[in-house]
Amino acid sequence: MIVFQLLGVIFNLGLAQLLQSRYGALGVLCMFLIVVGLRARNTVCLSIGALIFFLLMTQA
Repeated sequence: MIVFQLLGVIFNLGLAQLLQSRYGALGVLCMFLIVVGLRARNTVCLSIGALIFFLLMTQA
């Protein structure tokens, strides 16, 4: 169980670093909102995060 949590944290940090280098602070904000929306089952946070991610992808 601890191994899966450790792998999840490492994956999350790597993904955050990738998003920050490619999309800047908004990429990290969008990832944060998506993760919070998924964990809290909050559709508003999830939708806002997905919308920001979509806007970033269409800009690139």
